Amino acid sequence: MAAVSVTEPLCQPCTYVAKFKVEVYVKKPLMPVHLSSKQVGMEMLCLCSQLDLLIRAQVHQFQEQLKQDTSPEESDSFQRLGAEIIDRMYLCLDHLPKPLPQLEDYLDAVGLSAMFPRVEVFLIQGSPVDMLETPAMDDYFPHIGKLNQLLVLSQQLEDDVRHLGSHKYIAYQLAVIYQVLSSLKGILSLSVLKRDIEANFKQLKMSLATEEGSKTEPQLPAHYVSWILDMTRSVTSSVSSLPEELTEDLGPAMAFVSSLT
Repeated sequence: MAAVSVTEPLCQPCTYVAKFKVEVYVKKPLMPVHLSSKQVGMEMLCLCSQLDLLIRAQVHQFQEQLKQDTSPEESDSFQRLGAEIIDRMYLCLDHLPKPLPQLEDYLDAVGLSAMFPRVEVFLIQGSPVDMLETPAMDDYFPHIGKLNQLLVLSQQLEDDVRHLGSHKYIAYQLAVIYQVLSSLKGILSLSVLKRDIEANFKQLKMSLATEEGSKTEPQLPAHYVSWILDMTRSVTSSVSSLPEELTEDLGPAMAFVSSLT
C-alpha cells in the first residue's frame, strides 16, 4: 500500500476546454434535408400542437399544486421539453427564404398564433398560462380520438362477428360503441345508428343467454349478425368519409393545411 501511495499517477485530469466540445446531433437527420414552405408550415403546426399540450399539462399541474396550498413551480421536464420544441421551431425557420422572420412574426403571419394562443403567450412571456376563452384547437385531439375509437371498435366488432366461434362478448362491444356514439352529440347520421342500437340491444343480449353449466358457446342468430354487419359498415363509411358534420371540431387545422397547398 505504501508503494502505491508514492507511485506517480498514470495521468493528470485536464480542465475543460471549450474547443474540444462535441456537438450532439442525435435528433438531427443524418443527411441534409430541405423543407419547402408548405413543409415548414406543417412541421410548425405539429410543433405548436406539441407545445400547446405541454403547456396545458403544466397549467393543470399548477392548478393541482394550488389545491394543495403549495406554490406553483414549473417541472424540470416541462422546461427541458419546452426548450427542445422551441429549438426545433427555430431550426425549422432556417428552411425559409432569407431574410428569416422572427418566430413570433411567422406564427402571426400564417395564423398559428390565433390557433395556439397559449404558445404565443409562452413565447412572449416565457411562462405557461391558460386562456380565459377555450381555443378552438382544444377540441381537435379529443374529437379525432373519438372518431378513431369509433372506427377501430366498429372494425373489431365486424371482424369478431364474422370469425369468432363465440359471440359471448358481442353485446359488451356493442355497448362500448354506443357510449362513443353518445359522446358525439348533434351528428344526425350517428344519432340514427345510436337509436338503432337502442331498439335492438335488449333482444340481442337475450339471444346470447345460455343455460347455466352449458358448454355450448353463444352464437348470434343470423338476422342479428346481418344487422351488426350493416351497422358497423355504416359507422365505418360515415367516419371514413369525414362529412362536414363530423369534422367541425377539426376545422381550424384542416383550414390551415388547406391554406398551405
